[in-house]
Parts: sequence; C-alpha cells; structure tokens
Amino acid sequence: MKKHLLLAALMGLSIGAQAKLPAPAPLTPEAALKAEEAKQRTAFGAKVEAYKLCKSMDKAAANYFKSTAASGKQPSAKAPACTDPGVFAFVPPKPAEAAGAHSPATPAVSPPSQQAPAGAPTPKKP
Repeated sequence: MKKHLLLAALMGLSIGAQAKLPAPAPLTPEAALKAEEAKQRTAFGAKVEAYKLCKSMDKAAANYFKSTAASGKQPSAKAPACTDPGVFAFVPPKPAEAAGAHSPATPAVSPPSQQAPAGAPTPKKP
C-alpha cells in the first residue's frame, strides 16, 4: 500500500514538473550574426572532414590498385579528385532589403491562378 501511495505521489509531482517554459527572447543583431558565423563554421568543418575522408579513401584506393597491379589484374575505377575547401572566411548575411526579400517591383495585374469560372463546363479529354 505504501508503495502505491509513493508511486502516486511521484506521478503527481512529475506532472507538475512539466510546466511550459517561457518563449526565448528574440536575438539581438550581434547574437544573430554570431549564430550565423557558428553555422558557417560548422558547415566549413563538415567540408574539411569530407576532404580528409576523400584523401584517406584515395590513399586506400592507391594501395589497392598497387596491390592488384602487382598480382597481374588491372583495376579500372576512376574516382573524382578531392576538392580542398580552402581557408574559412565568414560571409555576413545580406540585410533583408538587399537580399531581395521585398515585394516585386511590378504590381499584379491578374490573379496567379487561371481557373475556369464555377459555372463554365470543363472540356472533355480526347
């Protein structure tokens, strides 16, 4: 009985602990810029890791080709060359106005969809 009461009390406390957290505060421009830089650094790190993997696979393939050529077989697989990602350079994002995120320069003349009126018959397919 005591075990059941203890279990019920713990369940009641766990339900109370699942309170809704407040919404996070909006990012300041400096924080947004820092977050964008961290995002670009992560993407660059992934490119560097892919380059290192490509180089190690080339080394393993060269070893395989050398060993198969020594046994008299001629391998014919050609892999694309590895591309070096270079040095990291942070490119700050463009402001919304410069990025072309505003409305188009010309106003709309007709609706975007060209649907037939509701009472018009639809043409039959041949």
